[in-house]
Amino acid sequence: MFDKSVYINRRKQLIDKMSGGLVLILGNEEAPANYPSNTYKFRQDSSFLYFFGLNMPGFAGLMDADSGEVCLYGNDVDMDDIIWMGPQPSVKDLAASVGVTCSAPFCKLAEALKEAISQGRKIHFLPPYRYHNMLLLEDLLGIHHSLIKNYSSLELIKAVVALRSVKEACEIEQINLACNIGYEMHVAAMKHALPGQKEQYIAGLIEGIAASYGSLVSFPVILSQNGETLHNHDHSKTLTVGRMMLTDAGAENNMNYCSDFTRTVPVGGRFDQRQKDVYNIVLACNNKAMEIARPGVTYQYVHLEVCKVLAQGLKDLGLMKGDVNAAVAAGAHALFMPHGLGHMMGLDVHDMEDLGQIYVGYDDETRPINQFGTSSLRMGRKLQPGFVVTDEPGCYFIPALIDQWREQGLHKEFLVYDKIETYKDFGGIRLEDDILITENGCKCMGDHRAPITVEEVENTING
Repeated sequence: MFDKSVYINRRKQLIDKMSGGLVLILGNEEAPANYPSNTYKFRQDSSFLYFFGLNMPGFAGLMDADSGEVCLYGNDVDMDDIIWMGPQPSVKDLAASVGVTCSAPFCKLAEALKEAISQGRKIHFLPPYRYHNMLLLEDLLGIHHSLIKNYSSLELIKAVVALRSVKEACEIEQINLACNIGYEMHVAAMKHALPGQKEQYIAGLIEGIAASYGSLVSFPVILSQNGETLHNHDHSKTLTVGRMMLTDAGAENNMNYCSDFTRTVPVGGRFDQRQKDVYNIVLACNNKAMEIARPGVTYQYVHLEVCKVLAQGLKDLGLMKGDVNAAVAAGAHALFMPHGLGHMMGLDVHDMEDLGQIYVGYDDETRPINQFGTSSLRMGRKLQPGFVVTDEPGCYFIPALIDQWREQGLHKEFLVYDKIETYKDFGGIRLEDDILITENGCKCMGDHRAPITVEEVENTING
């Protein structure tokens, strides 16, 4: 945990943003894998971690936005717990460790909420994403679980997003640590990108690196020589010469801060000319984003400028034609990059996505663009110092999508379909870094940038 002053200050800032009422922040419970006592590795709710810091199941926090009072609800362990888990601190001591002076058994939470409801007070809560908390909220508030998300507090969502979006110095330090683990994971993956190697072995190897630091992977590892499938979790293939291995993976450190990198490397350690040509276009896109991302600029603008770099590069290869600006405005480039440039990073790999992406990535000034590809941009709003976002352009040749667009005659004025046909066996390339928005621009997170130039990648594999 951070020092208790961090949590005290965060709760005070949240209360100051609220108009009144009670703010309920639920922690998570254990989730059984296949029977009750065999659970998945516990993952605490990120907003509960942000405001209360306790990484253990069975807790809830209640803040009074009128009086400023805060109380932690949870149950002390019994002897059976101690036998299996060893001695545990009391709820009172846990509360004190994060600067909370009031604590009570979990059953008292229902009483406190019932009294507030009887007084006509507003109960603010965040939209739940786990069924246990949906059912718990039904019991606590009397709202059917199927409707509970409709009653979540937009005021609270916006207040939490405003606070969690700008990372404190202590958070940036933790994200850097997660990025350093991610660096090790990706270098290890590169060194094993050899003909005859199993994808599953490499995926397991880099998961093990994350686990060796006591951390989780920040999301299920994406690793495949069929990189044209954007989120390919199938690790059943054996690597072959002539293919490229795309690895999209990150670590979640012991403070639950995340990293998220992607590298695409040639199996066997040498890019052929066709691979090198496309690879360098994607690298130019990645570098363009870091060149122009800065406070006051929207990430939607950065995304569109990067797409122009992609379109120009593909035009130079003879795969696109016509005016580049017009092609991007029409969405023709999305045949090759049907996703957005990036998303927020922090305690979640897609930070705060549980609160509603429209509130995290957009605001009243910047709205989503309803166009294939660009509509998938998770982060579009104006950048501020302290934001951490991913920079992950890509170029993919998806046979089914190519066939569909060609059959429908889409964007014939910008796409050279006969040439594109010859790339249907290519696969895909994505290059992703995590970047911190600074006062004057941006910088890569982590002590070292994972190998990314053609020369760096080839030397890492062959070294």
